[in-house]
Amino acid sequence: MKRNLKEIAYKKNTEELARFAKALGHPTRIAILKRLENESCCFTGDLVDELPLAQSTISQHLKELKNAGLIQGELKPPKIKYCINQENWSKAKQLFDDLFDSKSQKTK
Repeated sequence: MKRNLKEIAYKKNTEELARFAKALGHPTRIAILKRLENESCCFTGDLVDELPLAQSTISQHLKELKNAGLIQGELKPPKIKYCINQENWSKAKQLFDDLFDSKSQKTK
């Protein structure tokens, strides 16, 4: 079988969906998003008090969510206040809806 070293060009929406899916690939990140969705914003310390994880571990999960664009942080020295990035959160929901909807459309 011949291997092709050519780079695959994916659609922008496909790459965004993959980025969001990767960020959602850990239960702690989902718990953080659910908390932020219910309370709109919180500080890292609030999450440390709620989740049985070290502050550094929670910070790493927040970093992953922020890098994916699902949350945003606002510096409130000496703390950072985190909120859901509403624009990207809506986009992620739509991309997942489209993915699952296209699957169900094919089976109908």
